[in-house]
Amino acid sequence: MTDVVLSTDKLTKRYKKRVAVDELSLEVHRGDIFGFLGHNGAGKSTSIRMILGLIRPTSGTVTLLGHDIKTERAKALAKIGAIVEAPAFYDNLSGWRNLKILSEMSGGASESRIDEVLRIVGLIGREDDPVGVYSHGMRQRLGIAQALLPNPEVIILDEPTDGLDPQGIREVRELILKLRDKLGLTVFLSSHLLNEIEQICNRVAILREGVMLYQGDVVTLIDEEKTYKLTIDRTDEAVEFLMQMDTLSLERNGDHSIYLRIPDDEVSRVNEMLVKQGFQVSELSPQRETLEDVFIRLTEGG
Repeated sequence: MTDVVLSTDKLTKRYKKRVAVDELSLEVHRGDIFGFLGHNGAGKSTSIRMILGLIRPTSGTVTLLGHDIKTERAKALAKIGAIVEAPAFYDNLSGWRNLKILSEMSGGASESRIDEVLRIVGLIGREDDPVGVYSHGMRQRLGIAQALLPNPEVIILDEPTDGLDPQGIREVRELILKLRDKLGLTVFLSSHLLNEIEQICNRVAILREGVMLYQGDVVTLIDEEKTYKLTIDRTDEAVEFLMQMDTLSLERNGDHSIYLRIPDDEVSRVNEMLVKQGFQVSELSPQRETLEDVFIRLTEGG
């Protein structure tokens, strides 16, 4: 069985002269929690709709669990669960009844399966309440329950924490981890909450204006190039001296601190050169970037 459960090859969508998604090539591996990141308008939702066969690509292909979405749509989607945008429910009906009706629109699900997915998302005890009294977080978890009804291998979630309060975000985060760690699902997750993505995703892709800027491990992305904080006397002179070096880039922060982007193996040499020039170095320490720092740097063209 292949390790790749979702892939796209040069997936492109054009609307007249505007290119919404430009030759997107993704690989999501079995067991991933894969974060799909980008500003509003970057092409995330358009990509997800093409992946699910909801809109046709201008060019390129999508393969789900070994099946081409264009030529084998039913087989491709048979083991895929998804939430695209906010899930819609009948507010006057119970959570349980909503799942029953919605399942009947797509092949049906047994009553025991409905009970099971409600238990997975933590809504047992509230399944008979009308959805109209559910909190936003409960509605989101009910949407995930709906996506779980066909017993999928892969679940695709488009902004599942959008609009939630901190407690609701935490509940959805814990649920996503449970889907992978206890149920063995692969999760493809679109979100703009970068702190959440950093906590739960092992791999990410970053889009800007439909173009993929990065795809790979979160740890590799964050640690790829370290920033060092340099605290030194005669800061203006130090900046002028350091700007002559081709192996680093720098930013000024305050009267005494400089932030250097520099390879690890150059740190001791830079320190030695500064000391030889008579500078007093009181700090030269690595600063860990967050996913948000890297995202902003990449998407703003840094």
